[in-house]
Amino acid sequence: MVKETLKFLTPESVRQIAEEFGTPVYVYDEAALTRHAEAALAFPNAFGLTVRFAMKAAPNAAILRVFHRLGLHIDASSGFEVKRALRAGIPAEHISLSTQEFPEDFAQLYKHGIRFNACSLAQLERFGELFPGCRCGLRVNPGLGSGGTGKTNVGGPHSSFGIWHEWLGEAEAIVAKYGLSIIRIHTHIGSGSDPAVWERVALMSLETVKRFPDVVTLNLGGGYKVARMASEKATDLQAIGQPVKAAFEALAAETGRKLKLEIEPGTFLVANAGALVSMVRDVVRTGGPDGMHFLKLDSGMTEILRPSLYAAQHPLVIVPAQERDSSAEREYLVVGHCCESGDILTTGMDDPEALLPRCLPETFPGDLCVVEGAGAYCAAMSAKNYNSFPEAPEVLVGLDGRARLIRRRQHPDQIVQNEVDPGE
Repeated sequence: MVKETLKFLTPESVRQIAEEFGTPVYVYDEAALTRHAEAALAFPNAFGLTVRFAMKAAPNAAILRVFHRLGLHIDASSGFEVKRALRAGIPAEHISLSTQEFPEDFAQLYKHGIRFNACSLAQLERFGELFPGCRCGLRVNPGLGSGGTGKTNVGGPHSSFGIWHEWLGEAEAIVAKYGLSIIRIHTHIGSGSDPAVWERVALMSLETVKRFPDVVTLNLGGGYKVARMASEKATDLQAIGQPVKAAFEALAAETGRKLKLEIEPGTFLVANAGALVSMVRDVVRTGGPDGMHFLKLDSGMTEILRPSLYAAQHPLVIVPAQERDSSAEREYLVVGHCCESGDILTTGMDDPEALLPRCLPETFPGDLCVVEGAGAYCAAMSAKNYNSFPEAPEVLVGLDGRARLIRRRQHPDQIVQNEVDPGE
């Protein structure tokens, strides 16, 4: 395996951040966020582009504001995310909602001015009842899906996301019933998707557009593969975007319709702009012919669930507590602090049940372990408060190089503040 290195931190800054904010702590880099946003904004397009950040990947208000300043809009996956984005100062007209659960207070949210994509026939019917004669989008399941794992595949017959493409006739009937105007077609097939499948679905979606004469925007979602590990290959946005741009131009030549393009990257924007700084609390080993050496961190599933859930691979970089000769190496299994055998960061490739030791510098208690590629679906998606561990803080390294707190460490009292004594 290729030796992993720090992506945006240095050993000195890792130690400084750990000393100032404690461990575990999430760290994001504004310079990297900016570079990734600029790359997304350069996505090939024929007649205009809107880039929406899939905020479920990293919903901290400070990150939302960075992207807002850079010109990105927001993709929200729940009514609660809409409210969170509004609270962060994102204009309602910059927020698009595509959700599995139709919010009970949807009418209030929609009146703020948000955009909406109906993700089922029932949602479309409900929207028509509430807002007859109004405009909305349709999320379509094109019959194909692709993701880094089956759990991140959100297209095809085994996925509940979107209106199945063969039921569009029923959608057209609902549209006619309520006098709705479908102005946007939306597809998203998965996170870490195969670029070839993504391109194929994009071309299929243009055929769907032809069925709805009012459509002015085609939203092709996100899911672009990001290379967290040095051995992985990232999706080239320019390479996958050029054929799509050409297809938009061909549609315009055929029909006169100049569609605007929307994309919704999440992982692409934040994954490699974030890291989790942890401390090694213990080093233990087991005996026998199959014995192993373990590094026990002060973080785990409570901060980064992806390895246990998906067998996701993250670079692990050891930063000694003090400078020393780190030429000696050893194979370690790196485990979390939860009382859970599945709390392990060194899972096998594509198999969370398998173990794959990492060759790392010889490590001692008190050393720091940086989990790279932790900017997406880590702070946002964790086994929160399992074993009653508090939420870790989040820090943003600004363009000036200064690390600033953007979420405090949760106080233990906050874990239990909503508990109620039924006898009172």
